[in-house]
Amino acid sequence: MANSLAFYGIVVHCREDTEIEILEACLLVVAADGRIIHISSGVHRDDLPSLLGRLQLSQEPRLRILSKTEFLIPGFVDTHNHACQWGQRGLGGGLHILDWLNQVTFPNEAAFQDPEHAKRLYSACVAGFIKQGVTTCSYYGSLHGDATKVLADVCLAKGQRALVGKCNMDRHAPSYYKDKDDAESLQVTQSVIDYIRGIDATGILIKPVLTPRFAICCTDNLLAGLGKIATQNPDLPIQTHFNEARQEIDMTLSLFPQFANEADLYKFYGLLTNRTILAHCTLMTDEEIEKLRQADSGVAHCPIANTTVGGGFMAAPIHRFLKAGIKVGLGTDNGGGFSSSILDAIRQAIIVSNARQLMHGDPSLSVWQCFYLATLGGARVCSLDHKVGNFQVGKDFDGLVIRTETDDGVMTMVQEGDSVRTVLEKFLISGDDRNIAEVYIRGRQLKCLPLSSAST
Repeated sequence: MANSLAFYGIVVHCREDTEIEILEACLLVVAADGRIIHISSGVHRDDLPSLLGRLQLSQEPRLRILSKTEFLIPGFVDTHNHACQWGQRGLGGGLHILDWLNQVTFPNEAAFQDPEHAKRLYSACVAGFIKQGVTTCSYYGSLHGDATKVLADVCLAKGQRALVGKCNMDRHAPSYYKDKDDAESLQVTQSVIDYIRGIDATGILIKPVLTPRFAICCTDNLLAGLGKIATQNPDLPIQTHFNEARQEIDMTLSLFPQFANEADLYKFYGLLTNRTILAHCTLMTDEEIEKLRQADSGVAHCPIANTTVGGGFMAAPIHRFLKAGIKVGLGTDNGGGFSSSILDAIRQAIIVSNARQLMHGDPSLSVWQCFYLATLGGARVCSLDHKVGNFQVGKDFDGLVIRTETDDGVMTMVQEGDSVRTVLEKFLISGDDRNIAEVYIRGRQLKCLPLSSAST
């Protein structure tokens, strides 16, 4: 940014206690380095010049006055995403998880051995997520070190905040798509970590993440080696698949009969920590839930993939996780479902929770709880809530300007007398990327749609 930036209008986010907060006539000011330096509500428009003057900024900020059809929300956080599956989205529905991997996913991911292919696909993937308001994403790359470095380069060049990991898998995968052995897998992993730290030394935008695909694809030595790296690097997040489907759980425990469950397995290898992101967690015992709580690990809830691929309608116990104080965010899982949209993940999370209520008696999730999962909840899962997730002084400004009236949109029409809460709900349930007019990450504008006649 050449200078600071200020927004005036309606601002909506979640407080630290997870409750939604609506700030009207709000002034939010972003410094030139992308950090929020001021936020106050109930500000009269005529008082803006004097209030901005009292902030003693080195340059006059660019003031963005939100129209009556616009409001500001935090950027979406995608806690579980396979960037290398961008080109296979929607394929393999109805297949059980292991069949889906062998028939659809592994052949697709093997193509990322070609760095030029990786550059094309990853450029499209990251641009697509930014367009849909995903300002932070936890990415699984393929097992290829060079391609994973390309993914990190693309995220940094396009300005998206991301966790980027080389996928580890040295067994139970096709000969054409697996690491040679645990030593090679660990060596390439360290190379990727070093590379990412080299291009973004302070981790301002891009951080490496340890990424054992799941225990089925990892030998004991590989898991132990990754656990050693995790211990030696207490800043490194970790991501893996966990209790995704019955077929996956049964095979995992048959390969590791010394463990009673997957929680014990990952804990033994030093991979169940307060910076671990566990994708899916659909079939969970009370004991496993308690182990996750004790470890302070986070859950990446992927309701679209859980009801599309895997062999069954898998309704994760999200209400129980939240009640236990476990961190939960939303994930699109990209290739494992029918949509890469966090808005669709919000809607499917509500549907799945309704099914869970019918099957198990758990209370359904509200749209407001799912808004929390998509923003601050996801930031907490990714261990980034000190930087993003809501609007607080000192945090980076990752935000979306939502425009509720467009010429070509399908969002539920806004009517006279609608409250801000009603308009937000209409957007969350019926809006799409055409309503995401502007995207900002660290104060840098990455998307800007022209004003439509409907909003002027």
